[in-house]
Amino acid sequence: MTFSTDIAYTDELDRRDELAAFRQRFVIDDHELIYLDGNSLGRLPKESVTRMRDVVERQWGVSLIRGWNNGWIDLPERVGGKMAALVGARPDEVIMADATSVNLFKLATAALRARPGRTKIVTDDLNFPSDLYILQGILAAAGPDYELQIVPSPDGIHGPVDGLSGAIDDRTALVALSLTAFKSSYTYDMPAVTALAHDAGALMLWDASHAVGALPIALNEAGADLAIGCSYKYVNGGPGSPAFLYVRHDLQEQLANPVSGWMGQKNAFDFSLQYEAAPGLRRFLTGTPAVLSLSAVEVGADLLLEAGLDRLRAKSAAQSEYLVALWREMLAPLGFRLKSPPRVERRGSHITLGHDDGWRIAQALIDEMKVLPDFRAPDNIRFGIAPLYNTFADIHAAATRLRHVVIENRHEAYPDSAKTVT
Repeated sequence: MTFSTDIAYTDELDRRDELAAFRQRFVIDDHELIYLDGNSLGRLPKESVTRMRDVVERQWGVSLIRGWNNGWIDLPERVGGKMAALVGARPDEVIMADATSVNLFKLATAALRARPGRTKIVTDDLNFPSDLYILQGILAAAGPDYELQIVPSPDGIHGPVDGLSGAIDDRTALVALSLTAFKSSYTYDMPAVTALAHDAGALMLWDASHAVGALPIALNEAGADLAIGCSYKYVNGGPGSPAFLYVRHDLQEQLANPVSGWMGQKNAFDFSLQYEAAPGLRRFLTGTPAVLSLSAVEVGADLLLEAGLDRLRAKSAAQSEYLVALWREMLAPLGFRLKSPPRVERRGSHITLGHDDGWRIAQALIDEMKVLPDFRAPDNIRFGIAPLYNTFADIHAAATRLRHVVIENRHEAYPDSAKTVT
C-alpha cells in the first residue's frame, strides 16, 4: 500500500474510516492532545461514566447488600463471557479475576503440578518482565531442580521461534509467552508455537495483554491450553481494572487453583471448613469480585464487540503501516530506528521507535508538543494505536511533532534521568 505524507491524504483516510463514529463515544477533554500511549491505559468511554454512576448511586446506594443477588455475584462470568468473544474462546472458558500477575501465578502453578516429573518452564526475553518474576518465584518455591529457560530473541524485536523449538523438550512442563511483545509489538504465530509445546507434551500459556482488543485472537482454534490478560489497555476498562484468565474446557477439572479461596469454593455460603473446588472455571476465583471495576470493563468489552475485531484489526494495520511509512520518510533520517517488525502480520497495534536520545525526546514530545506516547528502556518510544479512537490525523500529527522536537533540539533541555512511571 502506498502512503502520502500530505495532510490532505490523511484527511481522506479519516473520511473513509468505518469506525470514525466510535471516537465520539470516548471522553476527549483536550482535542489538541494526541493520545498514543502504548497502550497502558485506554481512554475513558462515556458510557463508563454513566455505568459507574448507576453502580455507585443506585446499585450500591439503594440496593446495598441486595446488589449481590441482583447481578454482582455473576460479574466474573458475565464479563468473562464477553472477553471470551474477544479472544476466540467459549463463554465458559474465560473468567475475570484478580490481576494479570496473580492469574499467571495460578495457571502456571497449576500447569506445573499437572506435569509431575517435568522441571522446566520455557519463555523468551521479549516476555513482560513481571511474567518472568512470577515464573521465577514459582520455580524457586518448587525446589532447586526446577529451571526457567529464557530463550533470547535474535535481534531484540522478533520472537525466537527456532530457539524455542530447540528449548522445548521432554523436561518442559509449560511454555509461557506474550502473544504480542510489550516492547517491539512482535506477535507470535499462536497455532505454530502452541503445536511446538504440545508436540513435547507441555502445556501452553499465552499472555494476551498487549493483544486483546486490538487484534483477533483465536485461542480455541490454536489449541491453546491457558491464557491470561489485562483489561485496562485496548479494552479500556480503567486503571487497575481486573484481568481475565482462560482455561480450555477439557482441562478445567484437571487443574487446581493454588490460591483456593471463598469464591472458588463449591458451596461458598455453606461455610464448610473443608475446601471443595467449584465445578468449571469458577474454581479459579479466590476473593470477592471487584464490582465497580468489572462494571467498567463490561462497557469497554461491549464497545469492542460492537465495532468488530476484524474491522478493528484492519484499521489498526492500516494506521501502523502509515506510521511506518511516515517514519521511513520523515524520521529515519533523524536517527530514529524502527524497533517493531516490518511485516504488519507479525506485529500488534503499537509501533516502537528507537533513538539514542529516546528518553529526552519522549519528554519533550509530552511536555511541549502535546503527544502522549510512553517510553520503554533503554531507548524505545512506544506509540500505541487504539483504532476505536485514534485517527489517521493523530498518526500524522505525532510523526510531524516528533520530527520538530529533534530538528529544533527541544529535547536537549531535558535531563537523562527517568521518572518512576514511564
